[in-house]
Amino acid sequence: MMDEERKYYVYIVRCNDSTLYTGYTVNLKKRLDSHNSSNGAKYTRGRLPVSLIYYEKFGSASEALKREYQIKNMTRKQKLKMINSNKLNGGFTVEEIFSY
Repeated sequence: MMDEERKYYVYIVRCNDSTLYTGYTVNLKKRLDSHNSSNGAKYTRGRLPVSLIYYEKFGSASEALKREYQIKNMTRKQKLKMINSNKLNGGFTVEEIFSY
């Protein structure tokens, strides 16, 4: 598959302890399943289950990885503001994300 045809995602999951984890993938569902089966990032393994609360789609791996780096360098407050203002994945608000 050529780079232009493939989709690249940067995502944020909410961990069971209410922390946020940011990552990169080419398949959101597979990656979320991987996290929740303890085969994902070391950080999330002890914080299961995780829930997808935010994602952005890109046309190249380079763009996605640059954005992942930017998000990982944001403060928690900045991430929550971004999540709330963009309202992706069904329009979750910060309050809804952390109410369950």
